[in-house]
Amino acid sequence: MQDTELDPVLSETLQKAGRHLPTLVIANKNYSSWSMRPWVAMVAFDIPFKEVRLLLDQADTAAEIARYTGSGRVPVLLDGDIAIWDSLSICEYLAEQFPDRHLWPARTDARAIARSICAEMHSGFTGLRSAMSMDIRGRYPGQGRTAEAQADIARVCEIWEECLSQFGHHDFLFGDFSIADAFYAPVVMRFISYQVPLAPALQAYAERVREHPAVARWIAEALAEKEILPDHK
Repeated sequence: MQDTELDPVLSETLQKAGRHLPTLVIANKNYSSWSMRPWVAMVAFDIPFKEVRLLLDQADTAAEIARYTGSGRVPVLLDGDIAIWDSLSICEYLAEQFPDRHLWPARTDARAIARSICAEMHSGFTGLRSAMSMDIRGRYPGQGRTAEAQADIARVCEIWEECLSQFGHHDFLFGDFSIADAFYAPVVMRFISYQVPLAPALQAYAERVREHPAVARWIAEALAEKEILPDHK
């Protein structure tokens, strides 16, 4: 387990404001796509938090996770007396707690579509997940191209094209960076690792996501990790 300390200046500011500091429990940044989503959202929208990183596939991993949640999975957000597990629930909770940060798009129709594509990512794309697991440090050109993965890639491209053309008036799926972009950031990581060819407009979007400061910070910290999981030697 690794515990990331909060910046002392920020900590003092929060204490003076009388606010407690939430804790986000995550797994290895190189591998954990589920952890990446709320972490990127919190960093992107300047929501201060304390980070606890648990290592996957260790003898004590299950016991360490059980200290924070009975679900057996991370991420988990600890905020006061409550624990919120599941990346989508965490992001929804954050959007409610910080309405001024506009984590979801402002327009009703855009917000509904953003929630829909996040729910689809959350519950689907099993072919892509199983054939192209996230490994930010790895490079696997041409691998993982099962029929199921290819169908999922086509669906992701369809979603990106529709959102960018209908709502993406700036750089991201719904104009400004939102929870939706945070949810698809791990897909961008997979497309980079497995060198999935994209149409120029979609490749440009993927690059914008990769270069977003919150995503770039996650990538840098993932590259600095030393752990190698058995399936990624």
